[in-house]
Amino acid sequence: MFYRPADGHDLPHNPFNAIVTPRPIGWISTRGADGSDNLAPYSFFNAVAYVPPQVMFASTSSKADRGDTKDSVANIRETGVFCVNVVEYAARDAMNETSGPWDKTIDEFTKAGIERAECDTIACARVAHAPANLECKLTQIVQLPGAANFAVFGEVTGVHMRDDCMVDGMFDVTKFQPLARLGYKDYTQVRDVFSLTRPGA
Repeated sequence: MFYRPADGHDLPHNPFNAIVTPRPIGWISTRGADGSDNLAPYSFFNAVAYVPPQVMFASTSSKADRGDTKDSVANIRETGVFCVNVVEYAARDAMNETSGPWDKTIDEFTKAGIERAECDTIACARVAHAPANLECKLTQIVQLPGAANFAVFGEVTGVHMRDDCMVDGMFDVTKFQPLARLGYKDYTQVRDVFSLTRPGA
């Protein structure tokens, strides 16, 4: 099968998200200038550089109470910081609860019953018991083609790793099984790993 996205695909559901998989989930916590906390998952997310460490996530829709974007981007515009919280399989239902199109006055930490903690290097809340948290300072927001498409880039200024996820000095993802996004309504979890040695390494 071949299709041009501009012409449509004639399938029951858009296959694009099912093709680009699995995608890590950035559970993004932000704080507005008014002090209100927000927490929302984004599957257009990844690390993009080592030195200094940098990450990005993309927001691709808007809400009537936030104009051209959603709560996360609106808050980051105001404060210049955000935190990426790693999602473990055990937190799948709480993560899903925070994905709703809630009003900007809704605190998703409270709504989903998630314990929060303060970040160390930025003025922002983080998911207290997440396997890892990446505290980030905004570097740039890039407007992409299409309505409400924004890519947010940040430099990591602080890293939290849960003690039970550390094995012999290494962060072991099998200890918490990261949640990853597939297509449609589907997700998966990382349970098995294998190693390959890069040529020349």
